[in-house]
Amino acid sequence: MADETLAAEMAQRVEELGYEMVELEQAGSRARPILRLSIDRPDSKPGEPAVSLDDCSRVSRALEPWLDQREGLSDRYVIEVSSPGVERPLTKPRDWDRFAGAEVSVKTRVPIEGRGKKVQGTLVGLRDGERVALQVDGDEVEIPLGEIERGNLVFRWERGQKR
Repeated sequence: MADETLAAEMAQRVEELGYEMVELEQAGSRARPILRLSIDRPDSKPGEPAVSLDDCSRVSRALEPWLDQREGLSDRYVIEVSSPGVERPLTKPRDWDRFAGAEVSVKTRVPIEGRGKKVQGTLVGLRDGERVALQVDGDEVEIPLGEIERGNLVFRWERGQKR
């Protein structure tokens, strides 16, 4: 779990650069912290390339001077900036509306409607800001946002698609 203050400040700086922070993971040690930052474009769509290596480099270079001056962060930190990938995590409430129509996988804290803790289906969207609606095997399933441990887009290779 990342330091919430650091995460909020990084998210703001990433947004000022024209991207959105998907996730921040803190790893390593206090003496040599590793900051793994996943970024995306605010208008990205499932299955479309969104973030390039140049984008990741740009964000990394822009954050380094700020991180160099950050109180309480070892000067031996490592920052790794990457794309969220084709199976992008859904980390913010707005993601559940933004990617409506896409196939998603959801892991919950408790079993949902006799389906277990892992549910996969087509994302309908976020209802009343608190329940994620999915189409699963012809049924609509609603999952309280607070019960979701992790959610992500599902990518399927299509026949004939280059790998």
